[in-house]
Amino acid sequence: MKPLVSIIMGSTSDLPVMEKACKWLEQQEIPFEINALSAHRTPDAVESFAKNAKSRGIRVIIAGAGMAAALPGVIAASTPLPVIGVPIKGMLDGLDAMLSIIQMPPGIPVATVGVNGAQNAAILAAEIMALGDEAIAAKVDAWKAGLGAKIEKANKDLAEIKDYKFKC
Repeated sequence: MKPLVSIIMGSTSDLPVMEKACKWLEQQEIPFEINALSAHRTPDAVESFAKNAKSRGIRVIIAGAGMAAALPGVIAASTPLPVIGVPIKGMLDGLDAMLSIIQMPPGIPVATVGVNGAQNAAILAAEIMALGDEAIAAKVDAWKAGLGAKIEKANKDLAEIKDYKFKC
């Protein structure tokens, strides 16, 4: 299947964070691709990727980067597609990356999730695509319904612990 989401990271050292997006998209059977491209070390490749992503069928780009974190903004400057930035924890607990991603100039928006929030980036990408794709919308709805069920079960389990161990 042709990828709908492109996951880009500044280097392969970011993979432990970005694989959370991969796993979520894989579980939802949403096709994606993943690449390492650096805004600073491979700027021509980043620009080419961004300019050609839409024509290749990509609908949303998730870009993770740490430290200077220019990658999401550089990609957003060269594509009409929505870009979701994932700040990756580095030197300043990810604050440096987060500030680099969220401080975009007018006209170059980058949605931003929390530090190391690659799974949330994947969910947001699916929610964006769900606006025009009923199959993806159904997957997002089902996944979110499952979240409620997990909390209800946890609350029930907690009540049983409280009744038997704490006698509150």
